[in-house]
Amino acid sequence: MDTPVAPADDPHDGIAMVDEKLLDALTPGFQAEFDPEEADRVGAFTEDALDEQDALDSSDDLRDAQA
Repeated sequence: MDTPVAPADDPHDGIAMVDEKLLDALTPGFQAEFDPEEADRVGAFTEDALDEQDALDSSDDLRDAQA
């Protein structure tokens, strides 16, 4: 006999909740609140900044432009 999955443990329920919050966030003036797991799920804190080497490499263009 299969054990029923509690709604809080159903990953599809969590996806639906996040989808609903994302739609709510498009409403002007509405402040949708996301818990840390939801924020991670939608990529809110994905680090995509330049690393140090890329930043240094990009400064070569400035030096060439000043010459």
